Amino acid sequence: MTASTFRAEHTTAGLVPAQGAYGAPATPSGFRYPSLTTTVPKELVHRAAVAEVMLTDWWREGETRFAMQGQWPRGHSFFTPVAGHHDPLIAAETIRQAGILLAHAEFGVPLGHQFLVSDLDVTVDPRHMIVGDTPASLDITVDCPDVRMRGTSLAGLRIAVEIRRDGEIAARGGGALASIAPPVYRRLRGARADAMQRVLPLTAPAAPQLVGRMSPTDVTLTPVGEADRWQLRVDTRHPVLFDHPLDHVPGMLLMEAARQAAAAALRRPVMLPLSITNEFLHYVELDAPCMIEARRDPSRDDRVTVSAYQDDAVVFRSTVVAARIDG
Repeated sequence: MTASTFRAEHTTAGLVPAQGAYGAPATPSGFRYPSLTTTVPKELVHRAAVAEVMLTDWWREGETRFAMQGQWPRGHSFFTPVAGHHDPLIAAETIRQAGILLAHAEFGVPLGHQFLVSDLDVTVDPRHMIVGDTPASLDITVDCPDVRMRGTSLAGLRIAVEIRRDGEIAARGGGALASIAPPVYRRLRGARADAMQRVLPLTAPAAPQLVGRMSPTDVTLTPVGEADRWQLRVDTRHPVLFDHPLDHVPGMLLMEAARQAAAAALRRPVMLPLSITNEFLHYVELDAPCMIEARRDPSRDDRVTVSAYQDDAVVFRSTVVAARIDG
């Protein structure tokens, strides 16, 4: 049922080397180094760039309970700080990586399998999301309350995650994913599997200052001349959202579009989400327009529901709750 937990053993520094004649080290290998921090293998979290890996270690604490360590950089090319806080979407990405890591490393899903994420949510405590003088060191606990097997193979699992900084909970969240073997995925995707060859032309970005972004490169919405409605802007050359080639729109792009749509709908260019709850209802294709619509909660001034439509069907839905940030 499980695969061996990954461990990298390192030599240990700081020990006095064995002494040879006249006080010289007996052998060059007398020096040993302590266990040094590194990321988990990028392949185990479906990332091509090591810089995009947020997890540094993990171990099993029970049958369905695991501990992990991670790190968030003080600055990131895409998950940029919001009013001095770490971007809540970096917490969502950490949760996503945790689920995929466990599926491969602890539940035996072979590399090359695909994962279908049906839902993902994250809630943050702004007090413990403030960017400090050093990168944020994370202690993460992951419970798997629902593990579904198909014979001896993992069919899917649900995870519940707590991310702590200095002993305090900075973020909570979770989600569910299903494992799909390569032949099944090819049948499922059919002709869409080569969608990278039929990507729609890149559309113009909305004004970055209206959607909480600094650079047009990171804008995921294109104006269509209607209030609180946009076309999803899909840039398959984006180095983070498309860290590697995909045959569909990645979930993180949809979550970012929801965050940007909420910022625009609330008229808050500086908008720190307190929570984002997401449902991924269908694959969002690269070769057809996808429309994004935002609807403010009439009873609250901090909640926005964002829906994505493709071919007249709802393919994604998100609820964003915003914190009040002055300035």
